[in-house]
Amino acid sequence: MPLLFAFIMLFSSFVVQAAPVEFLNATVRQPLPGKNLSAGYFSVVNSSDKAVTLVAASSPWFERVELHQHSMHNGMMRMEKVDSFAVQAGEQLHLQPGGLHLMLFAPKNELTLGAIVPIQISAADGQQWQVSAVVTKIPTQ
Repeated sequence: MPLLFAFIMLFSSFVVQAAPVEFLNATVRQPLPGKNLSAGYFSVVNSSDKAVTLVAASSPWFERVELHQHSMHNGMMRMEKVDSFAVQAGEQLHLQPGGLHLMLFAPKNELTLGAIVPIQISAADGQQWQVSAVVTKIPTQ
């Protein structure tokens, strides 16, 4: 019996489970020349059985980071700060151009292509995640 227990414990140490909340494909756009703001995008996968509400983001590379969305007002598309992003249990949320995104203000470092920007994401329940975002170029229109 002790041998069986040892075998089970050894085997279980190799079982890898996905994290309940994952951040994938994180990017930060390189600012346009002469501009001091950027946008951040990623996908959030919530594999847990509870909704997660993201309420804040920060980065040592920027003076300020805000949660934003694009919305239509009087026929005009505009960006506005929001208080949170909700990710329902078992669902995904995509931050992308023209939708939900991070606005990153006043870079403290040069944002060279391929650089890795650390971003901390905080949830309403106190959970925090460290996300590594790759600096990418703004696509040409």
